[in-house]
Amino acid sequence: MEKSPVVPKKFLIPFILVTILFPLWAFANNFTDPFVKVFKDVFNTSNDKAAWVQMAFYGGYATMAIPAAIFIRKFSYKAGILVGLLLFAAGALITIPAAQSVNFTLFIFAFYILTFGLAFLETTANPFILSMGSEKTATRRLNLAQAFNPIGSLVGAGVAAAVVLPSLDMAAFKHDVGSIQAELSPAESSQTEHYILPFLKHTPKENLNDPNVRNYLENTTVEDPAKLTEQTITAYQNGEIATFDGKSFVELQQHDLSIASTSYTILGITVLAVFLIFVFYKVPEQRHEKGEALNLGATAKRLFANSRYLGGVVAQIFYVGVQIMVWTYIFHYCENELGIDNATAGKHQIAALVLFLGFRFVCTFFLKYISPGKLLALLSVGGIATTLGAIYLSGMPGLYSLMGISACMSLMFPTIYGIALEGVGEDAKLGSAGLIFAIVGGAFMPKLQGMMIDSGDMFGLSATRASFYLPVLCFVIIAIYGLVFRSPRPEIHMTEPGEPI
Repeated sequence: MEKSPVVPKKFLIPFILVTILFPLWAFANNFTDPFVKVFKDVFNTSNDKAAWVQMAFYGGYATMAIPAAIFIRKFSYKAGILVGLLLFAAGALITIPAAQSVNFTLFIFAFYILTFGLAFLETTANPFILSMGSEKTATRRLNLAQAFNPIGSLVGAGVAAAVVLPSLDMAAFKHDVGSIQAELSPAESSQTEHYILPFLKHTPKENLNDPNVRNYLENTTVEDPAKLTEQTITAYQNGEIATFDGKSFVELQQHDLSIASTSYTILGITVLAVFLIFVFYKVPEQRHEKGEALNLGATAKRLFANSRYLGGVVAQIFYVGVQIMVWTYIFHYCENELGIDNATAGKHQIAALVLFLGFRFVCTFFLKYISPGKLLALLSVGGIATTLGAIYLSGMPGLYSLMGISACMSLMFPTIYGIALEGVGEDAKLGSAGLIFAIVGGAFMPKLQGMMIDSGDMFGLSATRASFYLPVLCFVIIAIYGLVFRSPRPEIHMTEPGEPI
């Protein structure tokens, strides 16, 4: 029986404070996911361009992970946390001028700076948690802290679905335009329902009285229903149609972006409050931590010679990529395949996150009886099966399969993290930075999937369904890593509780 406690008493308060950071950054991650779809509508752009939201968000991790590791190695864990919280808050507050100026690029910049802060927090918090006790219990300790991460994810998705998405005017605008399209072409109703955004057919009829809309549509040649919505929105954007329910297109944009900015502003203020808590709480400094000599070359050489670690970085790239793709493009799947609007799709995302949260605790329990590598492989096989269900099952069963992927992803991030850093000792700080850098998978893979959706149907499937072959590939690679490193490292240097790793 294990004698070392998961969290020694002397580290209990620091453990609780640092664990608070996990749901805080998770809130930002999942609150931002719907904005790929929202910005596509608000800025009338392509899936490819809208994916710059995730490109900037997760690209910030890649940019700042290594500098953050160097910083905390030179100074301290507490200093890393304080810098991370300040950058987090700064990025959130930059959304204020971005909304006021209706500037997509400035929003992208805000997300980029915000995730500088998240990179600092994750690069600091993960190895700090690992160091709070014996290495025997390090993976379980990290899994315990990471178990609170989905709570932030759930709250972030919940706020987006319950507060932000139902309040957006652009959704109502597209509903109304779509309903009028359907009325204008009854003979082509089946074709219209196929080509126009599917959720438009669920439009309330009481808002279809804007004379400018009707005048434009009644005098527009409908050669292809697939083009009419785009033509109409562009006409609003260019001022050819002056108003919609008394608002210009720019006013619709400003309204929707101000709702988004207000939410991020509240988040930024909350982060500043947490910053003050850490300023005034004296986090115990560990031996040899502050002012550690920087021997990056030797550390990097050891890490690059460690196949368990290098494989973990690769697996983490693909894991983060699949997580962000699944949680981002559930909105596109709902709309394109089932005719479900964004607000309702957000509720399905919340249900998926509930599965993610519940199964994280379940899988943490099973780690007592099965090695992390074997569990990772089993979860990956489940991920492959549920993703194929999302691709090939029609109707709601396909959506339920897509939601079920979250259960399989539940413990992948901390498990890969723990396997990769097993036995690395004091190299954990730089090693942690490499694993945080791996979050870059969330930057480029959603963009690849967006490009696949824009490219049209393939493999005899709709573009949206076919794009989920990319997550299948990711799960295959993660499964291989789990199988190769299914056994614990043979020789591990064990530290005493409280000794830095």
